[in-house]
Formats: sequence, structure tokens, C-alpha cells
Amino acid sequence: MTRVKKKSPQKVDPFAGREAKNYKNPIPSREFIMQYLDEVGKPLTLPKIATLLKLSKPDHLEALRRRLRAMERDGQLIRNRRKAYGLDKKMDLVRGRVIGHPDGYGFLVPDDGEKDLFLSQKEMQRLMHGDRALLNVIGIDNKGRREGALVEVLEHNTQEVVGHYFHKKGQNVAFVQPDNRRIPLRILIEGKKKQGKAKNGQIVVARLLTPPTKYNPPFGEIIEIIGNERAPGMEINIAIRAHELPHLWSKELLAETTQFTKKISKALLEGREDMRDIPFVTIDGEDAQDFDDAVYCEPRGKGWLLQVAIADVSAYVDMNSEIDLEAQNRSTSVYFPNQVIPMLPEILSNTLCSLKPKVDRLCIVCELAIDMYGRTRRTRYFKAVIRSAARLTYTEVAEVLDGNKDNFQYPHLLPQIDNLHQLYQLLLKRRKKRGAIEFETGEPRIIFNEQKKIEQIVLLIRNDAHRLIEEMMLAANVATAEWLAAQKMPLLYRVHEGPTEEKLTALQSFLNGIGLKLWGKDKPQASHYAKLLEKVQERPDLRLIQTVLLRSLQLAVYTPKNKGHFGLAYPAYTHFTSPIRRYPDLLIHRAIHHRLQGKLPQDFSYTNNDMENFAEHCSMAERRADEATRDAISWLKCEYMQNKIGFEYDGIVTGVTAFGLFVELDGVFVDGLIHVTALREDYYHFDPIGHCLSGESSGKIYRLSDRVHVKVVRVDLEEKKIDLELA
Repeated sequence: MTRVKKKSPQKVDPFAGREAKNYKNPIPSREFIMQYLDEVGKPLTLPKIATLLKLSKPDHLEALRRRLRAMERDGQLIRNRRKAYGLDKKMDLVRGRVIGHPDGYGFLVPDDGEKDLFLSQKEMQRLMHGDRALLNVIGIDNKGRREGALVEVLEHNTQEVVGHYFHKKGQNVAFVQPDNRRIPLRILIEGKKKQGKAKNGQIVVARLLTPPTKYNPPFGEIIEIIGNERAPGMEINIAIRAHELPHLWSKELLAETTQFTKKISKALLEGREDMRDIPFVTIDGEDAQDFDDAVYCEPRGKGWLLQVAIADVSAYVDMNSEIDLEAQNRSTSVYFPNQVIPMLPEILSNTLCSLKPKVDRLCIVCELAIDMYGRTRRTRYFKAVIRSAARLTYTEVAEVLDGNKDNFQYPHLLPQIDNLHQLYQLLLKRRKKRGAIEFETGEPRIIFNEQKKIEQIVLLIRNDAHRLIEEMMLAANVATAEWLAAQKMPLLYRVHEGPTEEKLTALQSFLNGIGLKLWGKDKPQASHYAKLLEKVQERPDLRLIQTVLLRSLQLAVYTPKNKGHFGLAYPAYTHFTSPIRRYPDLLIHRAIHHRLQGKLPQDFSYTNNDMENFAEHCSMAERRADEATRDAISWLKCEYMQNKIGFEYDGIVTGVTAFGLFVELDGVFVDGLIHVTALREDYYHFDPIGHCLSGESSGKIYRLSDRVHVKVVRVDLEEKKIDLELA
């Protein structure tokens, strides 16, 4: 048998300089250890690794032990039964985050971006929604999904659970039924001491003491009693706790904020370009509180000079400070109806970093020289101080763009708005030529009364002012991704991949059934989607087609690996324009600062491995925020519909499943379910390709986007469900 000769491991750690800068007694970096193990080609024990790395001092050995355990915790290394460390990719193992399902099964979303792994109810017995785990791929299930078996739980991420407390008199054991339906396991509360003063039926918060095992459910203790019923505003408190959103500031962080005053120090102004005379403007919604971005545009020759000024959060938030660590933890601001959980303390988010008018603010400016064809010919970044000329709203700018200029309160800024609009039209032509997908959707907005109850739900339609600002931000974001990539800096890309093979097959089958075709064969591009959407604009089933096209695409995520942005048709894209509310943007700002100071990429404080960890956490936090806001809104909508049982509405079918039809009610923008058993006098069968339910005898078909007339028959506040029937 011929033996494959292994390469000799590298002798020099390319990240030694960074380690020496960060640690008093540095040892080889994580990257070097992983590369070393890869080249050695087999798992090694701690003593063997120490010998090969020539580490013998007690403090070095202890540092190596801690580093290896940290790498094991982060899923970079696996420790086998012989206590040898190896690479997961060499052991055919998959690591990722667990997504639970209300029915008890789940999925693992792999860190490497591969297809999800299905987890049976049996495998989920030891797992909870949000856990990080290591799996073996054991095969393909009867639905064609990769199936996984649990090897190890890397990290239990559920620490607290909010839900209803149930306790029968005389029994020693009580339980909490989680409000988060992705956690179908009951939390057992054993003994009076752990049950505290909670009473049967109350909404409580339970701290988990032991995670679930193969044979036992999770155990916990009551740490907070929220109340007996959902008072106004309680739905948000419940959503915050159910999804474990960080929402309290620590004493250490609050102490750190005392260093800030409303006045900018002279030291922070040094080395910045003074742009206070340039009439930058912010354009946001009427209810916006933090203003990340301001824009200015002027003609240059046959083209344009666009300057996008973004709040310089990195000037105030030092790496590894209490504020920074909490911002990492939160990763994003969470926008509930009528309430915001900010990523940064208010002194920063609403004051020092918010680009309010007529006050000095520190910024990083992305300056783009754009030619007459809408192409960016030159990109420049620099630190600046600006003074926004006005805080404009989408509504008043849209009025100006529609030609209603007489009542505009800033007539001296009309030329500036005209410049921005001309550039927007140019960029819009470029967007269409590029083939970016344009899905036109409305966003429901909840209007509350003084009692914090829903008074009305209205649909917000995007206007040209929204689109104008969006195009300016897109131009800055894509330029930033390209600039940092050219600088070879580690960074987080915002990646949106095209349809999976499975989703593409289903989409093509659906389109064939209605006489349409998606060009591009097995690798369609965004331009093919855009071309199809343009073709069907006058069809009565436009909404159906748009919905199916949208659902065929994958979710956008953060990743240090550039895979492009399918929907926007960009080869590279990142988030740069919202550092007040998104941590990935703050990381991008720090990368820009690093290069503006003339420092080398390899000396950046964050490695590619750090970026992988940030990507995973920030993507998770984004999903967590979406789920929490969706839960709160669902409950509010159910409360709003409680006194409308028996009312009839026209509506549109927005979802078709094997168990029924989801219908959005006209005028109130609330979704309810017509259960399949409520469809009359027939047996109905689900067609996932055609997105419809078909009657066996009658031939009656209910499709996605069909118009129906329904009656509200039941509202369940606890389950956050509205039941409908055909009227």
C-alpha cells in the first residue's frame, strides 16, 4: 500500500505579531493550531500538541489548555474519547445552531452554510431551540432531507423561559409551559423553594437549572412573576423574556456611560475634515429616533459626487469596553410596536451618535464619484465632522418629488433634493440594467390609543423618498464591501444566495403549471427573476407569482465568505450604514478606521475566525429579534380581533398548507387560518408544487392569492391564533 506523504507543518505562526500585541505571554494562535492539526493529519492530545509547538513553561501550558478548550467550545476543534483534539471537518461532523419546531422535531443550521440537517423528536430530547450542537450525518429521511444524530451539545443557549405556571394543589412538582412555541418541552419546577410564590395560571419567568437529557425534562426555578393576565404592554415584556432578548444595562456599563457629555471634545475633532458648511440632510420616517445616515450630492462634470456620512460610533465605543461587549451581545436594536430595545445606550443612540440637525456630529464619510452611467469610478473614506442641515421625513420629501414644493419648510434645500433625485434616477436605471429583483410589498403599521391598545392597523407603502435613500445606502454598502475586500481586510459580508436545487425545482414546476418559464436553467440569476416579474405585471395572479418567487430564495445572512447578494445582483455587499443599530456595521467601521490609519490587515484586532463567530451570532440575533417582534405583533393582532368574532371580511389567501389556508383580512391586515376541516362537503388534498388545496369530489381549488369571503369564529390569545371559516 502506498502511503500519502504529509506536508511538513509550518514552523512560523503568521499571526504571532497579533498574539504578542494582545497577550503578555503569547502562545500560537488559533489559526496556526488548526492549520498545524490539518497538516499533521490526525488528532493530537494536549501534551503532544504542546511538545510539537515547543511549549513547556507552566503558564504557556495552562494558556494552551484554555485555548484548546475554548476552541472546543466554539466548535473549531473536537476532543475524542482518547482526549485528542482534531478538526471537525476531518471527522465528518457538522456544527451549527438548533432551530426547534413546535411539533417537537428540529433542524440544525450548519455554520458552513450547507443545507440544514433534520433532527427527529428523539434527537431533540437533549436539545432546546437556540442550542449549538455537533452532529453526525446519518442519512436521508423519507422527505429527502439530510438527517443528523447528536454527537455533543456545544453550548446551551436557553437560560430563562417565560410561560404559564401550572401547579395542582398537594403536588410537589409544578411545571412551566413556555410561551415560545419553538420550545415544546415543559420546564419542571420541583419543591416549594424553587416554586416561590407563583400561583397556578400566572405568567412567570423560570431559570433553567439543568438542561434536558435523554431521560429527563429540563428542571428550573421561578425567578419572576410577571402577572395574572396580559396588561397593556405586557406582550412585549413576554416576548423579550420568551426569546431571551438582552434588555437591561449592567451597573458597569451605566458607570461607563458617565464619561460622555453632549459636547464633543476637541481631541475627538482632531484629524477630521470639517464639513459643517455642507448641507447634509437626513431622510427618515416620522417616528424615527436615531439617525445613522446623512447624504449630500452635487454634480461633477457629467457625473455626480455623492457623500454618505454615517455616524462614527467607533469613535465612542472602544473595543472590549462594557458598552462594546453588550452591543456584541445584543447585536441589533429590536423594534417592537411602540417600543425599542436599543443596541447602544441612549446617550449614544439618541444623542451623541444621532445625526440631528444643527449640531456637530462625528462621521465616517463614504465619498463616491459616479459617472453619467451610474458607475462608481472612485471611492474615498475619511473621518469628518458634519452639521446636518435638516431632519427630513419620507412623507415631505415624497411631496417635493411629486411637485408639491410650495409648503416645503426648507426651500433652500430644494436644489439638494433635486440633485439626489437625479442621481437616484440614474442609479435606478443602473439597478434595472444590473437585474436586481424588485419586490413591491407593503408593511403594516400599528397605531395605538392612549391605553396602549390597537386603534388601527394601516399599510405603509414605500414611496420614491424611501427608494431614493435606499439607493444611496446600497451604493455606499457595495462600495464599502469592494473597498475592504481590495484592502484584504477580514469583514462580514451580507450574503444572499440564490434558490437551492430543491426550491428551484419546485418553483419551475409551479411556473410550468401556469404557463411561465424562469430562464437560467439550473442557475438562474437575479436578472431572470426580474425579467419574469416585469413580464407578469398585468396578470391577475401577479401577487401569487411574486409570493412564490420570493419564497424560493434563501434568507440573507452574515458571513466572512463572500458569496454575493443574489437579490440585489451585487458580487459583494456588506452593511456599513447603520452602526447605531447593527453590530456588523460597527465592525465594518473599525476595519475602515484600521486602514485609514495605515495599519496592515494582519494586524487588525479581529481575525477571520473572529468574523466567523460574529457572523453566526449576529445572524442568530437577527432571527431572534424577528421572532420576538413577530410574536408580540401576533398577540396584539389577536387582542385587536377579540371583539370581532362573528364579523365578516373579504381577504386574500397568503399561505397554503396541508392543514389549511392562511388568509389576510382586507382593511385590518390581520392573518387567520381556515382549517382544512372547516372547508365544506369534501376531502381536500394539499399540492405543495401548485400551492393549493384541491377538493376530491367537487374539484374546487383554493390557491395562494385567491380572494375569499370569511367569518371570524375564534380568537385564541394564548396560542396567538385566529380561526376563520368561509362565509
